[in-house]
Amino acid sequence: MFKIEQLSFSYHQQQNAEMLFDLDAKPGEILSIIGPSGCGKSTLLNLIAGFLPAQSGHISIDNEFIENLSPAQRPLTMVFQQHNLFPHLDLYTNVALGINPSLKLSEEQKNEVSDALKKLGLSGLEKRKPGQLSGGQRQRVALARALVRHHKVLLLDEPFAALGPALRQELIELLKSLVQQKSMIALLVSHQPDDALQASGRTAFIHQGRVCAIDETAKLLNNTDNKDIRSYLGSL
Repeated sequence: MFKIEQLSFSYHQQQNAEMLFDLDAKPGEILSIIGPSGCGKSTLLNLIAGFLPAQSGHISIDNEFIENLSPAQRPLTMVFQQHNLFPHLDLYTNVALGINPSLKLSEEQKNEVSDALKKLGLSGLEKRKPGQLSGGQRQRVALARALVRHHKVLLLDEPFAALGPALRQELIELLKSLVQQKSMIALLVSHQPDDALQASGRTAFIHQGRVCAIDETAKLLNNTDNKDIRSYLGSL
């Protein structure tokens, strides 16, 4: 189980900008996180990852608190909209870096890299550089690198935003399969309600730095009583 409780943060240069988050997710689940621009979605992921310091509150994975750990010590990995691949390194090496930055891999670890590439439909492309791949293939490489790290929690910040609808749907289905197979917990930030509907049984809606609704995705997207949700969906 993944849980955040009363996790607070504020940008000091802004008035009335205190953020306070509570939510949870379970193994095998992709919890989508939606909300208007500037509401705190990416801030929330950066707090969980340790890239921003929380002022108070708790983050726990399997009942172990991680909020005081450095980013490198936290049992999670993050995939960004920009895939963050090294352009001068081939596909295989980019994925292998997820296991060991020194690239000194055992035979078992080398097999892990090959297996991750196979699962993501990238076999035969190992020697290609990122510039020789399509946008969808580059995001598959980023996912493969995340998988070989064997972390329990996967944070995804708009990973499919630059892709067309058909390819985005394909990668969401692939992500769902991998999360369930490995009993991972994934938090998916997206500006597309359709992504949440396809990816997630539950979705959280963030508004002004708060999780103001969390529910079954279809129910949340059809919540006509919440004016903030109505305003957000009506502006798309």
